[in-house]
Amino acid sequence: MQVSSLNEVKIYSLSAGRSLPEWLSDRKKRALQKKDVDIRRRIELIQDFEMPTVCTKIKVSRDGQYIMAVGTYKPRIRCYDTYQLSQKFERCLDAEVVTFEILSDDYSKIVFLQCDRFVEFHSQQGHYYRTRIPKFGRDFSYHYPSCDLYFVGASSEVFRLNLEQGRFLNSLQTDAAENNVCDINPVHFLFATGTAEGKVECWDPRTRNRVGLLDCALSSVTADTEINCLPSISALKFNGALKMAVGTSTGQVLLYDLRSNNPLIVKDHQYGLPIKSIEFQHHLDLIISADSRIIKMWNKDTGKIFTSMEPEYDINDVCLYPNSGMLMTANEAPKMNIYYMPVLGPAPRWCSFLDNLTEELEENPESTVYDDYKFVTRKDLENLGLAHLIGSTLLRAYMHGFFMDIRLYHKAKMMANPFAYEEYRREKIRHKIEETRAQRVQLKKLPKVNKELALKLIEEEGEEQQLTRKRKQKNMPSLLKDDRFKVMFENPDFQVDEQSEEFRLLNPLVSKTSEKRKKKLKLLLEQEAKEQEEEEEPEGKPSDAESSESSDDEKGWVEEVRKQRKLLRQEEKVKRQERFKEDQQTLLKPQFFEIKEGEEFRSFKDSAKKQKLMKKTLGDRLKLEEKLGTLNVSDTTVGSKQATFRLKKSEQQKKQQEAEKQHRQERKALRRSAGHLKSIRGRRQQFH
Repeated sequence: MQVSSLNEVKIYSLSAGRSLPEWLSDRKKRALQKKDVDIRRRIELIQDFEMPTVCTKIKVSRDGQYIMAVGTYKPRIRCYDTYQLSQKFERCLDAEVVTFEILSDDYSKIVFLQCDRFVEFHSQQGHYYRTRIPKFGRDFSYHYPSCDLYFVGASSEVFRLNLEQGRFLNSLQTDAAENNVCDINPVHFLFATGTAEGKVECWDPRTRNRVGLLDCALSSVTADTEINCLPSISALKFNGALKMAVGTSTGQVLLYDLRSNNPLIVKDHQYGLPIKSIEFQHHLDLIISADSRIIKMWNKDTGKIFTSMEPEYDINDVCLYPNSGMLMTANEAPKMNIYYMPVLGPAPRWCSFLDNLTEELEENPESTVYDDYKFVTRKDLENLGLAHLIGSTLLRAYMHGFFMDIRLYHKAKMMANPFAYEEYRREKIRHKIEETRAQRVQLKKLPKVNKELALKLIEEEGEEQQLTRKRKQKNMPSLLKDDRFKVMFENPDFQVDEQSEEFRLLNPLVSKTSEKRKKKLKLLLEQEAKEQEEEEEPEGKPSDAESSESSDDEKGWVEEVRKQRKLLRQEEKVKRQERFKEDQQTLLKPQFFEIKEGEEFRSFKDSAKKQKLMKKTLGDRLKLEEKLGTLNVSDTTVGSKQATFRLKKSEQQKKQQEAEKQHRQERKALRRSAGHLKSIRGRRQQFH
């Protein structure tokens, strides 16, 4: 169950989580619930509360026992029994349902307006009768006193079908080209229809005459709204005898008093999408308006937003369960969403356990972090040695870090620091002991860290208190008691090193004042060791002497800085001499270097030459290579320059080339001698 909060209004999504397929056996469902945490945590309020593909309309019967929903595909209606928390029946239809109405208190009489102009009547056992209207219908309303059905659609006429006589009556002729929606007031049964031109026409069913006309399109246009086309009426709902809410196709909701032509409030959804549904919540005087993207709840008197919800899928219809805080939506998805808001009202009696469940959740609020994931930054990943996982499926990027599985995080932390728990335990024990010590009667003690600084602050506070008493000013807060600087006197990492070079140069006048404080520190430490309650006065000169000497210290500030610099130089000389002596005493051992195969050792000067060459610029190196003959730069006909390089030959390559050359010369000599012998033999044969 997901919990969201907006404007401090908690919204519990009862249909969150994955749904299991119908064809799974009970055994497999139980096995999945054991393995999968999401399936185990989900709440299935009504069994199989979903459609095969899309749900278009959802309504509740007047007795509150049955929930009816229509959807596709195939076109069908499903009835759910809330007392059994399961589906009662399912009926398939010949065409998609535009809208439907439950005429009885239960599911025994239902009327469906279908997209192929047919009106279908269903009784308790199933299909009862089917008839057709002259034009394509978009909406209809039932007039209970006369048993008339009023149909509006792609026509200027409002068709009337009397269910008592079983025949069509004379239609009502409107001034509009088309009518989109209609509604009948439950108190005085005034019939209202919303037109495509952005007007609302009100008719009296008794006289069949028009009694009023409202131009909602003109009233919906304000200074802040941007409208590209003429707004048409997309939703209409009566509240009591005098109030009526109108929704336009451009995303505005107008609240009217029937005695006035001007709207009381104009509420803009800011999305520019047609208003799909309007509901009234009487307990908190709220209006619930919904377009395909968002459901907004706002006060009908002030227009102030109460809360809002943005489901994952587009909204087709919204149904508020009567006298409760439960809200149901039909979406462009198989699953129908159920929301519960305890602020709007109690849970229905068939699911009263929701009140106890939400109360327990409010008593034990959960953290907003994911239970099964840990948020880590890039630095944390480097410390854990998991930086190589960035970009893999094990890490999910979010804001300035990543989400990773909590089990992987704990394993990596144990590998990186196996003694982390013991250190944490020791630290906790130490804190507990310190807390118990703090409850005892304590003497005035200096902190463990930066004792001299604390003593200096105490002295300065004493002097400031004397001055403030004389001048009658307010005392400034103490740094020792300030929580922001508390760690400076507790954590040893913040200890001031007075022997460091920076401290001695920044604070040259430490001589006289530090000696006095050191004496005081020694006395205080002795008192703490002896555990004496009475504090002795620290030795030293009186305050008058200190004030007289402060001027001398200010005058000799430059001299003290020079002295400190001289001392630092002397210390550096002493350190250098000690290092030199250590270097002389140490025996130098020979170092051996390994040469790679195919290379010959020349000298260490080659590496020095290479380093010098690398320090030179590219232009200098090119000039040097031109002199050596390894580089040749020439101009081309196009105007650019062409550079050719000759690789330097190693000594092995040179020796190999010389050997090959010598071998060629020997072979040439052998060929010459062989040719000479052949010529001698030929001459001898000729002679014989």
